[in-house]
Formats: sequence, structure tokens, C-alpha cells
Amino acid sequence: MTQDANRSGRERFLADAEARGLAVDVVERAAAKSLEEAAAILGIRPADIVKSLVVKHKDGSFFFALVPGDRQISWPKLRALLGVNKLSLPTAETAFEATGYERGTITPLGSLTPWPVYADQSIAGRRISMGAGEHGYSAFVEADDLAHALNAVLADISDPLQQ
Repeated sequence: MTQDANRSGRERFLADAEARGLAVDVVERAAAKSLEEAAAILGIRPADIVKSLVVKHKDGSFFFALVPGDRQISWPKLRALLGVNKLSLPTAETAFEATGYERGTITPLGSLTPWPVYADQSIAGRRISMGAGEHGYSAFVEADDLAHALNAVLADISDPLQQ
């Protein structure tokens, strides 16, 4: 087991952010039952919470898709961007094995494996909140700085949530 695997998720998150020179503010917050509830607790809009989704590539590898809380992955756009005909969301157990993070805490920062990152272009130019590697914590970061630190590909990969 690696040294990183022995750290808590929040410790891995913070250590990776520091190693990348990325300024993050981590805040403790009450448990939330939904993204909308988390936004209300944090005093922000759901669109300002960015979901870090683990996506399984058809070749068996994974990557992160960063999508604002008021949007969802557009599978056709993502498949076209990657030039593949099959992508999927893995089970919670598989996502944990791929990242070391439980659902609701997943973040590219501090992932046990540094998978590629694709971020929806709509996050650019603003301060966002995201998982901080541990339940009960959220991180705030400048989206442009995050994308740069992660060498993320910014592209149109989402659609508005369907009500």
C-alpha cells in the first residue's frame, strides 16, 4: 500500500493541491442529502458546485468529468470528443477502487491514480465548490486555476439537467 493510500481523502486532496501550487479553501459543512441541499448550506447556487464524475473508457481506463451541479454529462458530446462509441459510469465500488474516494467526496485532486480530466467549459472564469475527499467537507477553488493545475481539457461536455 502506498503512503498516499494511508492518508485520509482530505489529506490526499490538500497535499495534491499544495504540490500543484493550487490555492484551495476547505470548509467543514453539515451533511447534505442532495447537491441542492449542499449548495444551500454553503450559500451558493447548485451551478457553483462542480461534480467530479468518474467515467469508464471503453478501453477499461478511467477519467474524470467535471460538470456543474445544474448540468449533466452529455454522453453524445463526450463520446464525440473522445472519438469512442462507449463510455459508462462505474459502480460506486469501482469508482472507489479507481480513485480512493467514496461517491460524494470524489475529486481529481489526490486520486490514487491521476486519471485525465475533462471539464465542462461552463465552469471557466468562476469560483467553484467541489468535493474535498471526505464527507462533511467542501473545497472552493478558482476553476481556471484548477483546470490549469490538472491539465484539464475544457470542452462542451454537458447539457442542462432534465427536470
